[in-house]
Amino acid sequence: MKKYPTTKDIAKLAGVSRTTVSFVLNNRTDVKISESTRQKVLNIAKELDYHPHAIATSLVKNKTKTIGLILCQQLESVFSDAFLPRVILGVSTVAQERDYKILLQYVEEVTMKDTYYHMVREKRIDGIILSGPRSDDEELHKLKDEDFPVVLMGQINDDSFSCSDIDNVKAAKKAVQHLISHGHKRIAIITNAPLNYTASELRLLGYKKALQKNSITYDEKLVCIGNFTPQSGFDAMQKLLSIKKLPTAVFVASDVVAFGVMDAIKKSGRNIPEDIALVGFDNVNLSEYVDPPLTTVNLPGFDIGKNAANLLINIIKNNENKDKKIILETHMVLRKSCGCNL
Repeated sequence: MKKYPTTKDIAKLAGVSRTTVSFVLNNRTDVKISESTRQKVLNIAKELDYHPHAIATSLVKNKTKTIGLILCQQLESVFSDAFLPRVILGVSTVAQERDYKILLQYVEEVTMKDTYYHMVREKRIDGIILSGPRSDDEELHKLKDEDFPVVLMGQINDDSFSCSDIDNVKAAKKAVQHLISHGHKRIAIITNAPLNYTASELRLLGYKKALQKNSITYDEKLVCIGNFTPQSGFDAMQKLLSIKKLPTAVFVASDVVAFGVMDAIKKSGRNIPEDIALVGFDNVNLSEYVDPPLTTVNLPGFDIGKNAANLLINIIKNNENKDKKIILETHMVLRKSCGCNL
């Protein structure tokens, strides 16, 4: 783990006390410090690329009234994700009501290292809401060690974090069970994202549980990995269409990914739901207007964002425990893509 320079490091190199370093870096004009000492401290701080530690600074200078909203996905998928605007609106509504500003940042997988820590150190935020947590993300644990306020929109295998989420396993199981109720036994899944994203992993688990409950054999050939975008759904469906024994139904764990799936099925000359039935996940606005209209699982995106923002601000104000969980209900929205005659 990278070691960040501290005032202790600056003091040692400058040959002065940490108090003197603090006075210089905070531009204390009421304290008598020689100009040569002041310049020496500033030059060393610059050479070390020192940034004031926002956690300590916030304790001294009170709160910044700014929260960070981190979207853990690539920029392309942020702009193609039709579900995110509802979540962001929920966060923004609460922030405005409670007089907080939002610093929005997306995090590409290739640049994840140290991203949150840099935000905390450089942007002077009071807390972070993290959308789309990953099971392999060490940044979260670094922030927890600093006792920095964090709320997840999603969950990881650590109960010490507060979160606003749904029961992904239960919701996915419900979606697959609906396809089974239509008589399907050869059901494929295309995930919403790579499996190191916990929501993706949990939705796959819900799929497996539905098959197990109905004594349907799990087949790895029927499992494809999406990556937030319609193109990833198109590519995954083309892969499924190339296998010898085709699925009769597909559970797609994201409506946005499902739009690409639908395009691939149609371009292959097949019909939905007559040849391949489809159920999505999220209930984004467009899902009602595609042809055929997409049966999907409704996620309360606005409420997920609203609850996350309230949780975080309450933690910042010390009015909430740091391990509170809010799990919201989902429900099926039945349309024609699954074979329902509505």
